Amino acid sequence: MRIRFHRKLDDLKERLLVMAGMAEQAIQRSVEAYRVRDLSLCDLVVRSEISINSFEREIDQMALDLLAMEQPMAIDLRFILAVIKINADLERVGDQAVSISDRVRDLQAFPVVDLPVDIPRMASLASAMVRKALQGFIEADAEMATSVLTMDDQVDKLNDAAFFALSNLIKEQPRFTPQALHALMIARNLERVGDHATNIAEDVIFWVRGADVRHHLST
Repeated sequence: MRIRFHRKLDDLKERLLVMAGMAEQAIQRSVEAYRVRDLSLCDLVVRSEISINSFEREIDQMALDLLAMEQPMAIDLRFILAVIKINADLERVGDQAVSISDRVRDLQAFPVVDLPVDIPRMASLASAMVRKALQGFIEADAEMATSVLTMDDQVDKLNDAAFFALSNLIKEQPRFTPQALHALMIARNLERVGDHATNIAEDVIFWVRGADVRHHLST
């Protein structure tokens, strides 16, 4: 019975990682769509959201079935609970990608301008946070997950810098206000991706160590 149970846990983990790959790809596509103004990439992001939402429902059902039909020990119970929470954060990463794609569509109505914000750099850092948090999940490595928490400060600083620079641009060159506002919102979407990565990392730490490190509590 325990062997069968652990096989189901492995299946659950595998499905979650497939969904994670889809969510990360959606972010990459949405940012590339912003960089090159390619609406076909926006279409791919929107279509992928349907699959991501389907995976979210499937994974939640698998996890709930395991809780209802099995009697997991403490660490297995923490694993299942962590999967449910990580699942929700990955779905929201997909939502952020869709929001970025929507902004890219709206930007098509305005001339392309060189804005004082490095969206690809923010995206690269936020995506790295997601990957590292998930690597910590794959390897049950709380130390790796902990390192993600400090990376969030870098994303926040980039978001703050984007807000300052784009706000100044709006004041100095108001004709670029629409482009600047859309870029501000995209930066905010990426900051939220970093927040979701942080949540995933905290859930990994909870699973491995049994420690709640939310709200900057000690690990």
